[in-house]
Amino acid sequence: MTQRGHCILSHGFESGPDATKVTALADVAERLGFSCERPDYTGFDARRDVSELGDVSARFEHLLALTRSAAARGPVVLAGSSLGAYISARVSLQAPVVGLFLMAPPTRMGTAAPLDAADVPVSIIHGWDDELIPAAHVVDWAHPRRARLLLVNDGHRLSAHVQASADAFGALLSEL
Repeated sequence: MTQRGHCILSHGFESGPDATKVTALADVAERLGFSCERPDYTGFDARRDVSELGDVSARFEHLLALTRSAAARGPVVLAGSSLGAYISARVSLQAPVVGLFLMAPPTRMGTAAPLDAADVPVSIIHGWDDELIPAAHVVDWAHPRRARLLLVNDGHRLSAHVQASADAFGALLSEL
């Protein structure tokens, strides 16, 4: 099968490239003919001397370099969970991508720039009961972008909605 594109799947803070959600996304992407990679940000996250969330700038620069390299070979879709969603969206402003899939995206992170993204198809899954990022903030962010938004009865980790996340990602990929 010819590859339809490449997906870069970014795990959340203090998670890892083998996390349940990014593994489920990789499985659906590969079934749909996309290649995938799952960068390991654990070394950046461990750098508490930089910030409470580790070295977010280094995480961003790492994803930016991977995205630019992959985009030179074909279409790229970025997906991420929480901090991974935030950096994926921000990277889309500086590297060519054809779609974004954001799970529990923080619309604001302290003094960091607010969440922003390229004008590409965006699909979001977020928990109504997210204890870190109010669902209303995500609705307000998604509305002017006309992003596809799935709100589920879950918290920040979306642990009860791994399959729903994979299905929503598959729907986005199928439409690209």
